[in-house]
Amino acid sequence: MIYLGIDPGSHNLGYAFLEERRGKMFVLEYGVIRAKPKDSLFERLQDINQELKVRILDYNPDILGLEGIFFSKNPKSALILGQARGSILACFFGSSTKIIEFSPKEIKQAVALKGNASKQQVALMVQQRLNLQEIPKSLDASDALAIAYTAYLRNNS
Repeated sequence: MIYLGIDPGSHNLGYAFLEERRGKMFVLEYGVIRAKPKDSLFERLQDINQELKVRILDYNPDILGLEGIFFSKNPKSALILGQARGSILACFFGSSTKIIEFSPKEIKQAVALKGNASKQQVALMVQQRLNLQEIPKSLDASDALAIAYTAYLRNNS
């Protein structure tokens, strides 16, 4: 079973592919897809989407974990995030990938056992839970790992 966790963004998209084999979790790949800051929103989302599609074809995930929509103080930021999420979801139209959404609090609770954990605490716990040699350098990547791990836990509960 292959899990994909995505931390959506219009400039940087964190992603993580995990594989469950015989009850153990293995990290296949994780990182950040970065768009060119000077590009328009459409161009950034298109570039991110193309890079993501290549990885989706490589790994063919069974389950996608995605952070759900949350309330934002800045309406413009919320709309842009919604567009980024929509472009991600469009990658899965017609596929058999199961999509599970989580609130930020659910993800923090699953990984760090505290719904109010900081991003740094989540990154440290991700390193420990997934036996990574080091804490992921990017918070976008550690968030994606946390989302994929949460999808694994939810699927196996």
